[in-house]
Amino acid sequence: MYNAIRNSVRLLGRLGQDPEVKQTGKGNKVAKCSLATSESYKTADGEKVSDTTWHNLVIWGKQAEIAERLMTKGAEVVVEGKISNRSYLDKDGNKRFVTEIIVNDFVLLSRKEA
Repeated sequence: MYNAIRNSVRLLGRLGQDPEVKQTGKGNKVAKCSLATSESYKTADGEKVSDTTWHNLVIWGKQAEIAERLMTKGAEVVVEGKISNRSYLDKDGNKRFVTEIIVNDFVLLSRKEA
């Protein structure tokens, strides 16, 4: 029962750009894009504060094909998946860290920003 919810994330937000879709050497499609999640609250002084967090999405296979056809910048979407952390060396040899959401499923709530 608990294995189904380990490393599970569900986010609702707006797409920062159209998905960038590539095909791997083995023929698998992968789509990458960003998702903005926003929240607002009032401080003790009554000042309204908005906070936006950007998430890197990675979508594989058939879901990537669907994302390529339907997802557009500004669309509101719910994604479900898992958090993945990885590192790589950039062109200058510096170690960089990336956190991504590996999307298992998504629901498109709107086609463009309202």
